[in-house]
Amino acid sequence: MNNNKTTPEVLAGAAGSWEPPKTIWNGMFLSIFFTNMALSMGQQMSNTLLSVYANSFGAPADQIGQLMSMFAVTALIFRFISGPAMNAYNRKKLVAMAMGFMATAYLGFSNAQLIADFVGVKPIAVLMAFRLLQGVGNAFGSACCLTIVSDTLPKDKFTTGMGYYACAQVVAQAIGPTVGIFLRDLMGYSRTYIVIFFVMCFAIFTSTRVKLAPRERIPFNLKLGNIIAKEALIPAGVTFLVATGFTAINAFLMVYTEERGIPGGSLFFTVYAVTMLVTRPLVGRLTERFGFVKVAIPCVFMTALSLVMIGYSANMFWLLVSAFVNAFGYGAVQPMLQSLCMKAVGPERRGSASGTNYIGMDSATILGPMICGEVADAFGYEPIIWVVMTVPIFVGMAAIFVLRKRITAIEKKFQD
Repeated sequence: MNNNKTTPEVLAGAAGSWEPPKTIWNGMFLSIFFTNMALSMGQQMSNTLLSVYANSFGAPADQIGQLMSMFAVTALIFRFISGPAMNAYNRKKLVAMAMGFMATAYLGFSNAQLIADFVGVKPIAVLMAFRLLQGVGNAFGSACCLTIVSDTLPKDKFTTGMGYYACAQVVAQAIGPTVGIFLRDLMGYSRTYIVIFFVMCFAIFTSTRVKLAPRERIPFNLKLGNIIAKEALIPAGVTFLVATGFTAINAFLMVYTEERGIPGGSLFFTVYAVTMLVTRPLVGRLTERFGFVKVAIPCVFMTALSLVMIGYSANMFWLLVSAFVNAFGYGAVQPMLQSLCMKAVGPERRGSASGTNYIGMDSATILGPMICGEVADAFGYEPIIWVVMTVPIFVGMAAIFVLRKRITAIEKKFQD
């Protein structure tokens, strides 16, 4: 054990009252579940609107592209700080701080024109500044929520609980964009972002209801071993590979379907989200019964299969079938990989494990669309772009098989 660790952290007012959870749906889990749902809802509502909001100010396409990508870049940079911070400091306070950053960003989006006129810059510059702040908030918020929820679940239902936890994001993904567009049409961009600001205020409130488990703190430092949890590199590496292929859907599905005259592009995401409400808890239970490897390999294969199906879909029916298949693929395996990351380390280092997981995801979010874009530039919007994007997914599947003994050892050690 690290000799630099301090005595276990006990949350004020919780000393002597904290007990390991016996069921998934306990008060601690519910608090962080709704915090994560509010965080995701704000992001989904905002991300749907931000590019068209910037366009309404007359921003050129290249600046709109920069605006949308800045979020992932700044989030990735601050992942290298968030992991050590979560190991060292009160995680509940970090969540509240992150939500505060994001609430401030949404308030800034709402008043972009007013701030631009006052400072003497274009509104797109204001949006970019607050987009950076939003990325910082996300770097801490999502990772910290994942770290906290891992302490709220019983060991024998850990992966199932992580599947239920991930459903908060699914609900937000299913209704957030629609709600955002509805409010925009009803009251305009500025007032819609005020509503999103209050959604984040709700997230701050729910985060204050979280009770933290006692744990040992690791003094804050930016050493590589404290930023990256080497024990979690296997699941984080697989996450990077599989997510690299999956990101082609978010980046190019709508363009691809429109270019090829296939209706139902937007319905793809609805079918995908609704199906995940079933697949994530179901696959979690299967994982606890049969083990990660036996369940994850078919899920990763279905992720690749769904991309090929998208490429060769000629009508809406097959496009929506591919969404259904993908929900049993990436939609199911993502929380499994997050769960394995958290299982790989002790409670005091789950901040590093969570950060490692999200570094893999953020890197995929940046790299995947770039690869897909290059292939599309070379071959046009043809099925080959989806076939090419299955390559990293199959590499991820091969990695699971080759490293199956080490993955099984992580699961066994966690249960001991």
